[in-house]
Amino acid sequence: MAKLESQPLSAEERAELEELRAEKARREAQEEARREREELAALRAERAKAEEAAAKPAPTAPKPQPKKVARSKSVEPKPSRDEMTFAQRMVTSKEPTGENEIPGMAPAQKIIIVLALIAFVIFMGYTILTSMGLL
Repeated sequence: MAKLESQPLSAEERAELEELRAEKARREAQEEARREREELAALRAERAKAEEAAAKPAPTAPKPQPKKVARSKSVEPKPSRDEMTFAQRMVTSKEPTGENEIPGMAPAQKIIIVLALIAFVIFMGYTILTSMGLL
């Protein structure tokens, strides 16, 4: 391979190379002309739309839209914790008593966190004991 690279091109090879280069240049010129035609067609279509929009008479003053009346939604008072079902009590948090107080977690959320921590501790214990060869 190195022997072929060091030898100069023959006249036949040079002619073939020039022919290939000319073919490549012709393809690139055709592609460029095609892109320019597409761009020209798009610009003409855009101009035609703009002229069409300008030719249409300006619309009369728009009709005033009726303003939406802010209706107060009928908010049902929250039932007291004694009136709630077990499921409602599990998924709702207690309302904060103070102004800047953060509402507490719902009991179901606390249970999920505790179960996740227990599972994590068991997993870590199993992993450590297995790596030590005790299990």
